[in-house]
Formats: sequence, structure tokens, C-alpha cells
Amino acid sequence: MAKKQGFIHDDFMLGCRAAKRLYHEYATDAPIIDYHSHLPIAQILENINFASITQVWLYGDHYKWRAMRSAGFPEALISGWPKPADDRERFRAWAKTVPMLIGNPLYHWTHLELKRYFGVDELLSQKSADGIFDACNQALARPEFSVRSLMERSRVEIACTTDDPADDLERHARLAESGWPIKVFPAWRPDKALAADEAEPLNRWLDRLEKAAGARIKSYDSLLAALRSRHDLFRDAGCRLSDYGIERPYAVRYKESHIKAAFKKIRNGKSLEGDDLERYRSALLHDLLVMDAESDWTVQLHLGAKRRNNLAGFRALGPDTGFDSMSDAPLGDALVALFDRLDSEGKLGRTIVYTLNPRDDDIIASIIGSFQRDFREGATKGNDIPGKIQFGTAWWHNDHRDGILKQMGALGNMGLLPAFVGMLTDSRSFLSYPRHEYFRRILCQKLGSEMERGEIPDNFDLVGGMVRDICYRNAKRYFKLG
Repeated sequence: MAKKQGFIHDDFMLGCRAAKRLYHEYATDAPIIDYHSHLPIAQILENINFASITQVWLYGDHYKWRAMRSAGFPEALISGWPKPADDRERFRAWAKTVPMLIGNPLYHWTHLELKRYFGVDELLSQKSADGIFDACNQALARPEFSVRSLMERSRVEIACTTDDPADDLERHARLAESGWPIKVFPAWRPDKALAADEAEPLNRWLDRLEKAAGARIKSYDSLLAALRSRHDLFRDAGCRLSDYGIERPYAVRYKESHIKAAFKKIRNGKSLEGDDLERYRSALLHDLLVMDAESDWTVQLHLGAKRRNNLAGFRALGPDTGFDSMSDAPLGDALVALFDRLDSEGKLGRTIVYTLNPRDDDIIASIIGSFQRDFREGATKGNDIPGKIQFGTAWWHNDHRDGILKQMGALGNMGLLPAFVGMLTDSRSFLSYPRHEYFRRILCQKLGSEMERGEIPDNFDLVGGMVRDICYRNAKRYFKLG
């Protein structure tokens, strides 16, 4: 009698012969370029070992927190508010939640992580919780479970953190000087500069930026000068990507006098609203994207998140704690206006557009095809880049099988799927790299089943090369990270 396979086995999610061959021969051993993550640079530099699996999994993962709230657990067992329960009790609550997650990618991710890092085949449940908790904690204490070792075991070649313009990059410099072979670069995330609807926190941030830049910020021009100074510092530290987490693009018309007056209001403690806010955001977003283009960075536009839905929860726990959703705001016309202006100025560089609302998949896939070439007389830079303007991978509430397939379907129908730069983790957890495996298995199942149905050629050199490109080689070429 054949031995029964565990839930996570070699051919997990691979339902046909061609898919299995594509995955095992072309995808599984491809290195990872994790070009967008929220990994804490301090933990990488210090090469810490986590004291428990709870710390790795539950101390900051709002995906899990939302699931546990839906399962009815008290907040002390979830985020630890207002007073955290001990790690074992919190893990037991998560283990009781997991069987209710069938149909949610968290079920797959949880068991992939247990299998890949700890060799655990047993399903996580209330019954297995204590045994798995103890086994994982014993493993986490060993040197091969330090955060750098976990990244090495995951075949990470390059990772990018997410960093505010006012952040100190000294830890990045020390890590770069350490000789560790995995390259970790900062990525520029200036969202706080755009948050002019709340003057008090914006002014606190501007005071931080003043200290970081060593210059007073009293006018819009001095704001741009301070940002440019920090932008140059990020570039010198190896940064080659920017990232904007905005609900929608900002691209209304404005006069310079509008923006100068609006910034003066901000520094006088007055929040912006209405036309003032829209014009300020449009001007600053444009000026920041011009800086990115002049430094030859890749721009990432993360569009479509409706944040702070539950104000009481947000006030208790702060941002990134599980109170955000898809936005229903339209984005197509403004995205076209933004791109058209940058393109006419020769400042539309490599750009990736992500949407949190899958309703917009086809809109974005169609828009990016309008801006792949610079038609200005004599312009050549960027015209030889396959997929210069990218439709980014399914993001956040969409990074499940259906969302991934829908995004790839829209890109394949209207653009160049073989030029796609593929998956990222977008995670704060050092155990989240199996998300790349999850994506790769879905990609190979999609293409393998199409091969077997005769919808694409039964040619493994052709389709296997495409898999390798999407999993690794496209990102290696596209991002210019060295």
C-alpha cells in the first residue's frame, strides 16, 4: 500500500503532468528577489532568533489578526490589546482558528511554513497546538533559525525593506558592510508627506524630516529640497525603488501659488481639505515621481486601499492592525492623467501599478499598454525595456489563488504575461517566503493545464523559460539592483 502523502507534498496544487514538470524543473529552485517587503532591518542586522513561533507569526500579522477577530477571540489573544496573553495561549487561539480558514490562503500559507521551515506534516488545530508550539520553539532557538539563516534557506538573493524619508539608514549601511551575501536595500516610501488632511501628525513628521535633512522646512520649495536631499542619500545607500501607498492617483490641475499657500496653511497647523488637499497631493506626487525618474528608480503605486475603516480600532492599535479594506474609489482617469503628464515631460520611468480592488484589473491592464514607449522626438531611454510599465502582482486582499489568476489573466489578455516581474512577500514575517512557492505553483498549474488543453504549445523550452523569467529573471533584469 502506498504511503499516504501529507497535506503539503511535492505536487501540492499541481493537478496535471505538465504543471508538475514546469514547477519542479523551472520554478522550484529559482532564487527570490523580494523587491517589496516590510521586514525590519534592525532584526536582520542583529540576526536575532525569535523566542517563540507566536512572536514570528502573531506579533504583527494583521492578516491573522483579522481572521482571529472573525473567529471571536478576545483582543488580548490577537494583537495583545490592552494587555497581551502569554505566547502559548495566543498560539492556541491561532491554532483553533486555522481549521476555520479552509478557503482562505492563510490555511495554505500556515501549513507551507510549518512544512518548509520546521518539517511539520501535522495539520495545525486545537489538538496539535501544544506539540507544534513546543517543537517550533525548540527549533527557533537553534542558530540555523536566525533571521539571516531563514532568508538563506529560502534562497533569497535580494530583499528590499520599506523606509520613510526621515528614517536613519545607518543599519542598512552596517549590514552592507558586514559581507553577508544577501543584499538588502532600502525602498523609499514618502506617504507621510502626502497626508495633509491631518496637519498635526504631518507637522510632527516634517519636524523629523528637518532633523534628518539638516534643513528648515518652512515652504513648499524647502520641503522639496529636504526630500531631494534624503532621496539622494537613499540612492547612495542602494535604493532603486520607490513606493506609494495611496487610495487613488492624484492628478488635478493646479497653480504654483495654490501649492505654496496650501503648504503655508499646513505649517500654520491647518489641515487641508477639498480642492486645497487635492491640488497639494497632485503637485507633491508629481514632483516626487519626477525625482524617482531622474534617479532611474522603479516606481511602485499601491492603489485602492481604504484605510482606518474602524476608527475605534485604529485609535486603540494604530495603523496596519487589520482595519483596512478595498476602496471603491475610481482610479482610471486620474492614472491616465498622471502618466500622460509624466510621459510628456520625459519623466515616466519603470513603474508598477497594483490595485487592491480586482474590479480595476482590466482597467489597469489596458492603461499600461498606452505608455510603454516614449514618443518624444529623439527619446530612446526605456523604450527597450519589456514591460516598462507593469501591472503588479495580486496584492493584500487579492493574494489568493483566484486573485492571482485574475491578475495574470488580465495581464495576459491585454499585455505581456511573459514580461511580468512576478511575486513579492509584502510581509513583516521572516517565515513568509513560501508565498513565492504558493505563487509559483499557481503559475505552473495555470500554464501546465493550458498546455495540456492545447491552448499554448506543449513546448517546455518555451513555457518553462517563461516560468523561469516570471519567477526570477525578469525581476533580476528589471530592477537594476545589482
